Amino acid sequence: MGKQATEMLKGALEGIVLGVLSDRAAYGYEITAWLRDQGFADIAEGTIYALLLRIEQRGYVDVVKEPSEKGPPRKVYTLNSAGARTLDEFWSNWSFLAERIEQLRTRVDAPPTDTARTPTPRIEGEHS
Repeated sequence: MGKQATEMLKGALEGIVLGVLSDRAAYGYEITAWLRDQGFADIAEGTIYALLLRIEQRGYVDVVKEPSEKGPPRKVYTLNSAGARTLDEFWSNWSFLAERIEQLRTRVDAPPTDTARTPTPRIEGEHS
């Protein structure tokens, strides 16, 4: 993923993780692995853990500690009603932005239709 794509992903990652949690409860490594399987190979595990801490502090998820076979207990995150409302808002904003960006892309790719930009041919002998 290039730098521009990485920056764009940073802005959407919270909504993406909330979306993952809307399907099922999960812990940090599980979320990171799933995102990598979906093609987000450059996502650092630390990025996801920092984001999970942030959404926990904002009250978007409920957290339960479960014993782990290896190491300390793992935190399992479940989307709660505040998180679901935030996710709904994310999808609404995403749809709005995606529509506007597509309109802009379509206009940029289309041939010019504005006659004000096209110079009017001069007729020989015409005085300005």
